[in-house]
Amino acid sequence: MTDKKFMIDVVSDVVCPWCFLGRKRLESALALNPDLDVTVNWRPFQLDPTIPRQGKDRNRYMQEKFGSSDRIFEIHQQLIELGKEAGIEFDFEAIEISPNTLDAHRLIRWASQAKPNVQDKVVGILFSYYFEQGKNIGDQQVLLEAAGEAGMDVAIVASLLPTDADTVGVQQEIDTANQIGVRGVPCFILDQKYAVMGAQSADALADAIRQTADGFEPRPA
Repeated sequence: MTDKKFMIDVVSDVVCPWCFLGRKRLESALALNPDLDVTVNWRPFQLDPTIPRQGKDRNRYMQEKFGSSDRIFEIHQQLIELGKEAGIEFDFEAIEISPNTLDAHRLIRWASQAKPNVQDKVVGILFSYYFEQGKNIGDQQVLLEAAGEAGMDVAIVASLLPTDADTVGVQQEIDTANQIGVRGVPCFILDQKYAVMGAQSADALADAIRQTADGFEPRPA
């Protein structure tokens, strides 16, 4: 029996820790639906497109956004605990720069045109670089490193990154996400029918995938 084909579009930003959690939980959810032949497409979103291309000092940026060190510590501790459950080793102290993610999204877009699963591999590498290793994923050399690790043609990526190639295309995808009502990420669009918002548990996400695949509207988590 042929596995049923199923598509998931994940609207995400690679500086969103909840998106990193969402990716890990999606992996677990897919393992709970082994009869589905799932294609995962990663779609761009920018939590803060106003960050300059060279990035901003992380500590200053977080203070501006959340207002107090106590609040930042509280958020980070919650994510660290949730990350451990999902196999993520968040190291927020290692992060020095809050990057603009436009170039990272361009790389992810190009990865979708490479071999199967390369795009998902690039996304996973970028999440790990930023949240576990503190690398500046707005730096083009870091993006080239990610491309090479994922098995992409580094020479082609190196020729494209300094240009504006696909900048408009990425922005159009972000605009489309806004137009269809995506206001936060991650957002999982199941088989172009239903959207599941937030880093839901693996079980909740698996149930939503199964209900959609079976032709039913997913129940709210």
